[in-house]
Amino acid sequence: MKRNKMNSTQIAQLAGVSRSTVSRVINNYPSVPPETREKVMKVIKEFNYFPDMSAQVLAGKNMRNIGLFIIDKGSVSSDPTSNMLVTSVIEEASSHDYYVLTNIIRDCKSPKNIERVKTVFYQNRIDAGIFMGADNHEPFIEELIAEGFIIGIVDQDLPGRDEPNRIVYSFDSEGEAMKAVDYLVSLNHRNIGIINGDIKRHSGLSRYEGFLKAMKNHGLPIRKEWILQSDFNSTDGYISMQKFLKMNGDLPTAFFAANDSIAFGAIRALNEKQIKVPTDISIIGIDDHVLSKLYHPPLTTFKADFSQMMQRLTGDVIKTIEQTNKKGIKVTMGSKLIVRESCLSL
Repeated sequence: MKRNKMNSTQIAQLAGVSRSTVSRVINNYPSVPPETREKVMKVIKEFNYFPDMSAQVLAGKNMRNIGLFIIDKGSVSSDPTSNMLVTSVIEEASSHDYYVLTNIIRDCKSPKNIERVKTVFYQNRIDAGIFMGADNHEPFIEELIAEGFIIGIVDQDLPGRDEPNRIVYSFDSEGEAMKAVDYLVSLNHRNIGIINGDIKRHSGLSRYEGFLKAMKNHGLPIRKEWILQSDFNSTDGYISMQKFLKMNGDLPTAFFAANDSIAFGAIRALNEKQIKVPTDISIIGIDDHVLSKLYHPPLTTFKADFSQMMQRLTGDVIKTIEQTNKKGIKVTMGSKLIVRESCLSL
């Protein structure tokens, strides 16, 4: 049935009640007599009336909308992991009768992009926002938190920031990197390099710091030429390894890649130069991308349960919206080593 453009005043007139009574019926107040409720509901159903959401906002009610903001310069739709993260948020939100409005932010330095995101909050079109892919300190996100908006963040570590409207979920990136080096050392590797992710992000910097710490713990040399800079995607992993190979320097016996996507790109560049993994060089990643077990060779990595992370983060954001949570939340989740075929014992 097509929706009629009616307002609550007209519904009240047709039902022979006051406008405030219609409002109490819509909001399920118990004080409305059953016969009055039935009379109002009959008119509402007959005219297919839905309350104006802007009016609900003015009345201080939740919109039951969550904004999901993905900061990514690449193609989100082509990445199975990104799709899984988005779906996990939507499924968890739906189970609580919330909708998810999704937006991809290509450039956080663009005033136009940031203004567009802020407007969604200022117009009360959403009750909270969840951000994925942000730098560890992203000024406009910090501004939103300071203004009291409920914000969920994936992958952040800002000591001393424990506002009740800040919900942060991360993995133990430094610990994972240290364990990756420990595993390579257990296979008798001593010459180990790293392909970094974006070190502006918490996981990028933490994994690099964990790598350096583990190398020092084992008394192993840290060679500058074996520290490659990349971003958290296959294309950058491929370009970084290509540049490294053009230098015609010594190869380490193993590389730690800051995530599996980087590892995929690096392996592709190595294959093009007829350098075989793991026969000539070992590669270990982090995250256990959905394609890691299907890659050639299947990638040794650390499994991170991103689906569970996003479900728990979304659930805590909703608890904060509904004021059942009264304090800031910071959760660090663990991961486990998945041994496959990309690392060789020397």
